[in-house]
Amino acid sequence: MTDDIQEDLQEQEHEEEQPDRRRPAVGVSFRRGGKVYYFDPNGVDVKPGDHVLVRTDKGVDIAQVVRLVFNPAELNGGDALKPIVRKASQDDLEYEEQLRRRERAAMRTCEQKIAAYGLPMKLIDADYTFDCRCLVFFFSSEGRVDFRELVRDLARAFKTRIELRQIGVRDEAKMIGGLGSCGRPLCCQTFLRNFDPVGIKVAKDQGLSLNPSKISGICDRLMCCLRYEHELYQQLRGEMPSEGETVVTPQGPGDVVGRHLLAGEVVVQLEDQTQITVPVSKLKRRASSERKEKR
Repeated sequence: MTDDIQEDLQEQEHEEEQPDRRRPAVGVSFRRGGKVYYFDPNGVDVKPGDHVLVRTDKGVDIAQVVRLVFNPAELNGGDALKPIVRKASQDDLEYEEQLRRRERAAMRTCEQKIAAYGLPMKLIDADYTFDCRCLVFFFSSEGRVDFRELVRDLARAFKTRIELRQIGVRDEAKMIGGLGSCGRPLCCQTFLRNFDPVGIKVAKDQGLSLNPSKISGICDRLMCCLRYEHELYQQLRGEMPSEGETVVTPQGPGDVVGRHLLAGEVVVQLEDQTQITVPVSKLKRRASSERKEKR
């Protein structure tokens, strides 16, 4: 870190005010599309898109402002917020670019040492804190890995605190990035902040093929985007007759054998075994008592 930036951070550390919980909270992300963490603005005037310096448990780091929260209830926590150190200057941003180059060099060194120790781990990314007090390596592995010797070796090589953090396949896809089956950059890397659970029921509710190759992302997990319209599909399913239910169509009574949720249509098998597609608006549904008697 340059001497000017280091001196500025030391001066700011002594001048920080106690956080005031009545002020709006500033949500920042340390990596594009990463989880949002909240800080007290500490009198610093910021807006979404600005870069700021914040003090974390690992030291001072740079982050981007992604949202401002004026309702404390949205923070989902009662702990006092740590204050923002200051807004990032142009020198800070240029120094951040230098750190990114150092991270790439650190990854090459780490990969060589992983190979030398013969460890079953795949290195994904490296991350320096802004003050260089900590260097975090992210890796994936099918099981637990004893990397204690590797950590000691890396600490001697880089002369700083070393952390090795094992991540799952969804986080790996988020860090590496790529294109989804839609041809656009991955949601998890561009704007998705948190991973919501996606179960096979979500695909069934939308009438999708259960072929894993068609509903899985590059992480080999069910695609996150399956959840985007799930609530709409649930609403539509609730408004339409169920499969097996008897309805009355303009051509006569029949049983529902299929549903086109987005089109608002159902496939009805009439008493003569012919099948027709009918808009829900043109159906008459039997009363509950009639359906129970039929059963």
